[in-house]
Amino acid sequence: MHKAGAIFFLLLIVFPVLLTAQDDDGDGWDYYDDGQFAKGDQTFIISLGTVFPMVFVMNGKAYDHKIDPPVGGLGSLAYNYYITPQLFLGGELSGMFMPTLGGNTLYVIPIGFRAGYQFNVWRLEFPVSAALGVAWHRYLNNTYFGIYMKAGGAAYFRITQLLSIGINTNWYWLPEWTSDRNKNVDGNLLDLTLSARIHF
Repeated sequence: MHKAGAIFFLLLIVFPVLLTAQDDDGDGWDYYDDGQFAKGDQTFIISLGTVFPMVFVMNGKAYDHKIDPPVGGLGSLAYNYYITPQLFLGGELSGMFMPTLGGNTLYVIPIGFRAGYQFNVWRLEFPVSAALGVAWHRYLNNTYFGIYMKAGGAAYFRITQLLSIGINTNWYWLPEWTSDRNKNVDGNLLDLTLSARIHF
């Protein structure tokens, strides 16, 4: 986890510095302010990265989730519509996988509604968001369909008027509730992704 975090952090710091070191070509976009966003603006986000199983709780007690190595993969697509220059609504679709000690794989596919607020500083954009939706879980021949919630934030650098890149991190709550309350499980995951955001 430390290596992945260090790589994403370096990408976030070094890449924008290299870009800003280049001279502006006179396209009239050598500044940034809140006016770059307006009501009706839209963004489409593509993200790839890792997911880390954190805490799994059954009957009020944490237990070993047996996911090893304790990291999986994640890819997601998201859409935002700005109802004000800072407030946005949208939707998302993700897919994640996590290997287990037994050599098997847990798959989760969440799809949900998202809302958030964005802070802008020059060409830096800091959206915070929350999502609520449904998720399909599959492990071996076992399947489960239930709700999920997540919350997190991101930091983006606007490369051009049409494209920004950045990193995201989110905390997921993925409950698995059954008719037997003694077998209910509340899963908690953390993701770290590198994202490209298209503005239109």
